[in-house]
Amino acid sequence: MQKGWEMKKFVLGLVALVIVTFSGELEDGEKAYQNSDFKKAFQSFIKVCNSKNLSGCNWLGVLYAKGQGTKQNYFKAKEYYQKACDGGNVFGCNNLGNLYRDSQGVKQNKTKAKELFGKACDMGNQYGCDQYAKLNSQGY
Repeated sequence: MQKGWEMKKFVLGLVALVIVTFSGELEDGEKAYQNSDFKKAFQSFIKVCNSKNLSGCNWLGVLYAKGQGTKQNYFKAKEYYQKACDGGNVFGCNNLGNLYRDSQGVKQNKTKAKELFGKACDMGNQYGCDQYAKLNSQGY
């Protein structure tokens, strides 16, 4: 019984360490982005996204879409935004909606954009609600 409890404490401690480590990595990436050190931000966000932190995936999408710290690639941006959105990251849904609305790296599909903005709105994001309403008023 004691061995099982010790193992559980060890695993919980290890999980907490991983969370703190990648939380710090996310903050490092955001700080690097704010300082226009896009290559450093890119490297940080790769680590964060690979650790299943959806904010890092959304940030990678931003960097690919803007060509910051890497070559501009809307296809890659879409992949990372999709990963973030599928996991429930509101910014990933909004950014993916923007790609579909504006035909950036994907065939323009305002119905799909409206769906994505609606998903963001359902998560409580005002921008998503506003974009959903705008596309809805246009008949999409």
